[in-house]
Amino acid sequence: MLKVVLFDLDDTLVDQEGASRTALLDWLPELGLGLDDPDELVTAWSTIAEDAFARYQRREITFQDQRRVRVREFLGADATDAEADELFSGYLSRYERAWIAFDDAVPALRRVRDAGLVVALLTNGDSAHQRSKLERTGLAEHLDVVVASDDLPAGKPEPRAYAAACEVLGVSPGDVLMVGNDVEKDFQGPRDAGMGAVLLDRHDRHPEVVDRIRTLADVPLAG
Repeated sequence: MLKVVLFDLDDTLVDQEGASRTALLDWLPELGLGLDDPDELVTAWSTIAEDAFARYQRREITFQDQRRVRVREFLGADATDAEADELFSGYLSRYERAWIAFDDAVPALRRVRDAGLVVALLTNGDSAHQRSKLERTGLAEHLDVVVASDDLPAGKPEPRAYAAACEVLGVSPGDVLMVGNDVEKDFQGPRDAGMGAVLLDRHDRHPEVVDRIRTLADVPLAG
């Protein structure tokens, strides 16, 4: 019996990809870098960020260290920790200003709550950082429970992440529907852990996935 709808945050409820692109392109001139090929720069930054964040998720480096890694690798700079922190702050301030919830996010959260279900969040990342994002985007008041991976034994897609989230929620995996944009972390991982899951595929990137939706308005609440 469905009791909880468990949402991902970045690129599910909040346009993280858009915010990152906006922040990066606004930050580069401050660094003296040109914008001759912005798409290439955005791709390079995203690739470095994903790799560094994965190391953080594996507990190899701290959350702050993964930011320093991103700056050093992207700029090819042998910066001290303090220098890297200062450089990253130029990106971070712009990134935070660019945070915005998708138009379908709040209506979807309200719809789940109105159906008598628990509205919860399972996000990989630093709890304080993600909670700040929720507050800034106006999403916090629409969530009943927020679970961040730094409060868990592991992050998505490790099975321990979903088991620990269920323990926090006080439900069994079969009572939960996971909704998110990442095939491995928000779809296959939860399913392997015994949860229900649907993939949010806003940009039609995964036509091979049968159980997918294109908008949060289509989150299924029966089950």
